[in-house]
Amino acid sequence: MLRRTLLGAAPALLAAPALAQGWRPDRPIEIIVGFVAGGATDVDARLYARFLEPRIGGNVVVVNRPGAGGEVALAAIARGRTDGTVIGTTNMPGLLTIPIERTAQFKLDDFAPIGNLVGDPSAISVAADSPYRSIEDLFAAARRDPGGITFGSPGIGTDDHLLMVLLQQATGLRFNHVAFQGDPQIRTAILGKQIVSTGLNLGYVLTNNEGMRLLALAANERSRFAPELPTLKEKGIDVTMASERGLVMPVGTPAHIVSRFREATDDIAKDPEFIRAIEARSLLVRHESGEAWFARLRQDERRYRTLWQTTPWAQR
Repeated sequence: MLRRTLLGAAPALLAAPALAQGWRPDRPIEIIVGFVAGGATDVDARLYARFLEPRIGGNVVVVNRPGAGGEVALAAIARGRTDGTVIGTTNMPGLLTIPIERTAQFKLDDFAPIGNLVGDPSAISVAADSPYRSIEDLFAAARRDPGGITFGSPGIGTDDHLLMVLLQQATGLRFNHVAFQGDPQIRTAILGKQIVSTGLNLGYVLTNNEGMRLLALAANERSRFAPELPTLKEKGIDVTMASERGLVMPVGTPAHIVSRFREATDDIAKDPEFIRAIEARSLLVRHESGEAWFARLRQDERRYRTLWQTTPWAQR
């Protein structure tokens, strides 16, 4: 479906307009992604690149720099060229939580915000042939065997990991955290019975659902992409979590260049073909532009800092 959507998007891309006026890059633009190829963030970045090229007037390439829950890539973006040819993807909450939970190679102020683009709620899943057929089954097993149920994530500080932390705080349960480099590795570990459960995002599981069983959604309401999936709130657990995926540039990039990327991204977020391509992957466009986006993130940063200080198990 995604392939058909992208092919159908070609006329709209070629028609992209007036936004290609003004500044143009003198070399290919790199989008640095903090996770392996094939994961949700990587697929988002490659889709965005297709829509960005005609609007910015240059070639756009995706560069994968996995490691440390996204820190390797974020550090590379923070130290990147400030000539407009380096942008990077961000993943919330890792963008905020990594510098909180350890001495990191970047901080929020190292980036100039372009905008948030996509929202993808977290979901708890197991293997399709798992003995745990409901979220109640999984929690009962965790209650019987504290620390014995493994829970995979792309690393400490990521949304999957923070979902586990919040679940532990809300329920008093304890899981055994296992970190991987990205979504495909977590899915492989689930299918191979190396781990029991994970908090992979709903969009990723729905588009890679062979062999997976969804148990609950960490959102305020059910998703129209999986209306049969109950929320944790319906089960009496007041926990929500999502991966917000956005775009930044290194601080120091000239303001007029940052503005060009914001303008292009604002336009992409409204493009019906882009919206259809995103929704084909069971995701929603959640656009917030520039400084307004970062103003909200600074509020979230204070909340996560308090969580880390009061929740010792968040650090493992």
